[in-house]
Amino acid sequence: MLSASSWAQQSALPEDSTQQPPEPGLIDALSDAVAEESGFEDRFDAQVWMVDMSARIDRFITNEQERLEFLRLVHRESRRADVDPQLVLAVIHVESLFDRFALSHAGARGIMQVMPFWKNEIGRPDDNLFDLETNLRYGTTILAYYLDMENGDEVGGLARYNGSYGQTWYPERVFNAYQARYSLSR
Repeated sequence: MLSASSWAQQSALPEDSTQQPPEPGLIDALSDAVAEESGFEDRFDAQVWMVDMSARIDRFITNEQERLEFLRLVHRESRRADVDPQLVLAVIHVESLFDRFALSHAGARGIMQVMPFWKNEIGRPDDNLFDLETNLRYGTTILAYYLDMENGDEVGGLARYNGSYGQTWYPERVFNAYQARYSLSR
């Protein structure tokens, strides 16, 4: 998580940076968003992370309230599954570019491109994979499982998530998105 001094340094970015200062009213909206169970241990850390990530995805989810709710869900589900929330954002970036109604040629659905066969596998055929919370719950759980299967090796875990095990093109795309857009050290 960013410290207050790190946030101050990052918020003084040059004008040509893709990161924008918080929108008016964003801090108040963040206070409401993080008041709900969110997986954050500290309210200040929650506000810093949400302001930071909100600025990074504002072109993909333009409605501020929807964006904040989305980030709250990503963080909660990532923490529940014990997966880095920024890695989840990078996966989402690559999988659907934040389109909650994305549908692949193979039939994968939603923001994390979850295959519908999983619903039957766990006995929940009526689950809606276009629902953000449902899709994030499935996607982060599947990703965590594959990362565990690979003993934390992100290349192998991401390749399994994508169904391209043994190849590196998908993990490379995720890592590129992570470094370019979601890493806290950028």
